[in-house]
Amino acid sequence: MLASKTRWNMKQVNAQQVQMIAQALHIAPLVATLLVSRGYDTVEAARSFFEQRQSFHSPFLLNDMQKAVERIEKAITKGEHILVFGDYDADGVSSTVVMVSALREKGANVSFYIPNRFSEGYGPNEQAFRLAKEQGVSLIITVDTGISALHEANVAKQLGIDLIITDHHEPGPVLPESYATIHPKISPNYPFKHLAGVGVAFKLAHALIGRVPYEWLDVVAIGTIADLVPLQDENHLFARLGIEQFRQTNRLGLQALCKQCGVSHTAVTEDTIAFMIGPRINAAGRLDCADPAVQLLLTTDVHEADTLAEQIDMMNRERQQLVNDITEEAIQLVEQHYVDDRVLVVAKEGWNVGVIGIVASRLVERFYRPTIVLSIDQEKGVAKGSARSIEGFDLFANLSNCRDILPHFGGHPMAAGMTLSLHDVDELRHRLNEAAKQQLTPEHFVPVTHVDVCCSISDVSLELIEQMNRLAPFGMGNPKPRVLLERVQLDTLRKIGTDQSHLKLLLVEDGKTLEAIGFGFGHIGDEIAPNARLSVVGELSINEWNNFRKPQLMIQDIAVNEWQLFDVRHIRQPSKFMASLPKEKRLFVAFHRDTADELQLSAYANEIVYVQSEQEAAIDVSGKYVVLLDLPPSQQIVKVCVSKIFVGDIQE
Repeated sequence: MLASKTRWNMKQVNAQQVQMIAQALHIAPLVATLLVSRGYDTVEAARSFFEQRQSFHSPFLLNDMQKAVERIEKAITKGEHILVFGDYDADGVSSTVVMVSALREKGANVSFYIPNRFSEGYGPNEQAFRLAKEQGVSLIITVDTGISALHEANVAKQLGIDLIITDHHEPGPVLPESYATIHPKISPNYPFKHLAGVGVAFKLAHALIGRVPYEWLDVVAIGTIADLVPLQDENHLFARLGIEQFRQTNRLGLQALCKQCGVSHTAVTEDTIAFMIGPRINAAGRLDCADPAVQLLLTTDVHEADTLAEQIDMMNRERQQLVNDITEEAIQLVEQHYVDDRVLVVAKEGWNVGVIGIVASRLVERFYRPTIVLSIDQEKGVAKGSARSIEGFDLFANLSNCRDILPHFGGHPMAAGMTLSLHDVDELRHRLNEAAKQQLTPEHFVPVTHVDVCCSISDVSLELIEQMNRLAPFGMGNPKPRVLLERVQLDTLRKIGTDQSHLKLLLVEDGKTLEAIGFGFGHIGDEIAPNARLSVVGELSINEWNNFRKPQLMIQDIAVNEWQLFDVRHIRQPSKFMASLPKEKRLFVAFHRDTADELQLSAYANEIVYVQSEQEAAIDVSGKYVVLLDLPPSQQIVKVCVSKIFVGDIQE
């Protein structure tokens, strides 16, 4: 057998809905299954999404929108100084750019302010508001922040500044006393609750200028995709139209940043934004001040765009090295002190608070446990941190139960940020681990791969993949479709790559073939027997080479759910082969005492089990790679051994 790396969770759908949608839209049942599993379970909803007929919701369905627009128009008419107060991540930067652009188009006297992550921390703060008052600001509009700013809202009132909050983060039990608060989760009439911060800012911009400002959707796509909000409903529309706008953008900063990434802006996809553009926009605020990122997206000067793009790209390289260094240190702390904890809380002085969120994500990938990474400031006596979670453990809910020791925190079920006293770090670790004992079972600590559909090789075609791709852009809440091929025959297997770290397979079923590529799967090539029947989870794509197009499967997980027989009698160096097997899984069986000497296996003498009778043959081989080093003395011993070995794998 070959166990899968993850738990496979097959989504269940209503077969009648699938059939109805497939017939009405003239699409493959597998594609109809994808639509139903993603919530488009009526013909009308499926058609609107699949045929790209969606439209934007009215911004005035959001609470306080009319009130906010009237106040902003009054400020513009009177020439008041308006301050856009943003955040330092890609969503906050994008939100700031959209709001500043809208106000400039209306002729407003506008400036922006983004707090420094290191000296000010997250969100509005009293010192910044007092500085704004000194500079003549009479109206502050927050973007991607503010819903937790209870004290700062009171400060604004005392200073005579009107505060309009636009945010998307989880609202607490008490809301700030602002002039207006625009937030989808506190707007019962708004049909979609999961906008990114830039989505909320865009709705205000839409309402303010009286039209949908399509020209800013390139920036909206960056914040929406980078902030990992679900790409459903309006977010999917923002991402799809935003990518289209990005490909034809005249924005000099984005063109310059794409050059630094080595890609053409005309070929941008959701992956380009998620893995190249977004991280670079984030880098400025992670290492220093986010202002250069805002200026990059606003500039109309070619030289300034090139200079800022180069500066931000260098910051991103520095950020990558910092993440690697801190991750190594954090892994050591876990392995030395917290390896048995259900929730990992690691802290150290000097860690850069701008990158510890990424480090937390790396630790979740490594250990698959809810993780909080804290940077200690001994001088102030506080720890600032970021948290990432796993399925089944709601971070925001569990941190909410620790409000008494968390003076500042916010976030979502899967990610959060916080500040707390150094003296409370151990208490936080204790409380969260106690909560995890009640909420998480051993199964929760095995990563999950969600599978959309089970199909056969004969189902796979270029037309099917092209229909699937019409669901793009993909991301959170609308992942690239994952398919499961069950017990398909392995025809050929090759290790590829300079270091042989990848696999190329040819799979066969009922006379049909499909190529499959497994990046990083080279190490299990030796654990798959010739002609094995494989179950494979992966993503279908189109391989284009020399103007020839054919389907292929990008492997994400592999399993062999039956025992395998490997004939390795031809190998010339048995000891080298034996060393390649995982020590915790291998079991060497010999039937003659002199076999180890004959095969020069003295290094493995303590691992060899000698079987010379039927009683000795009844050994536990479950989950083991069993290597038979020689032949047994009788057929009966063979039968006993084989009857036991069938639960595992056999090496002969």
